[in-house]
Amino acid sequence: MNRLIEHDSAKAARILDAARALALEHGIRKVTIAEVAAAAGVGKGTVYLYWSTKEALFTGLLAREVLAWIDAAVAVIDADPGRILPRRLAPLLIRTTAANPWLRRQWDGGDATLRLLVQDPADRERFARAAPTAMGEAVLPVLRAHGLVRTDLPLPRQHRALHAVMLGFGTAATAPDAPGLIDDPEFEAALADTVHLLLEPARDPDDQALTAAAAAVRTEFTRIHADLLELIAPGAPGTR
Repeated sequence: MNRLIEHDSAKAARILDAARALALEHGIRKVTIAEVAAAAGVGKGTVYLYWSTKEALFTGLLAREVLAWIDAAVAVIDADPGRILPRRLAPLLIRTTAANPWLRRQWDGGDATLRLLVQDPADRERFARAAPTAMGEAVLPVLRAHGLVRTDLPLPRQHRALHAVMLGFGTAATAPDAPGLIDDPEFEAALADTVHLLLEPARDPDDQALTAAAAAVRTEFTRIHADLLELIAPGAPGTR
């Protein structure tokens, strides 16, 4: 699934790479379109051909990074459907986020400006659905339907509880003063135990249920992926 956009994608990707590197070094607020263009080896007009504003450029960059995050998680699940168990999926999503320095910076508050750059409420909603903390909203109903999550508690209550768990562990894992915490087996075990006790039924599902659930979650991730793809370079030549 990991692709940019077919229209002149190499040039758009180079611009996004330059924006990413500059934002990591200086922060989004200080980066200018002129600096991005110079770093990418193109003119300012070329950048504006793809993105009408700086806000749109960094929205596109965020979309690309989130899509890479989704692709990485899906690849792991494809290789091992057992990773779809909530106690294994939650650490996977947080670990995948922590491994991406740009997404990690957004989570730990290192560049809170980003939240202001995504101006369109519909775009903010798209990103919210794709966040690791949104696993409850996007994935929890699917896991419930396949017997991987207990059904004796209301779904909204489970969703709120899981959101709090993911937010808390994710914040701890990406904190600047806790480098390497995500690689600590005890940290992952604590998260897995918490999610297991919170959500999972007494008996593990069989392999058939795991495979079916993995396929259904992959479909959900694919839907989110398609929803974000158009944000990467909305002004790409040939798309208007």
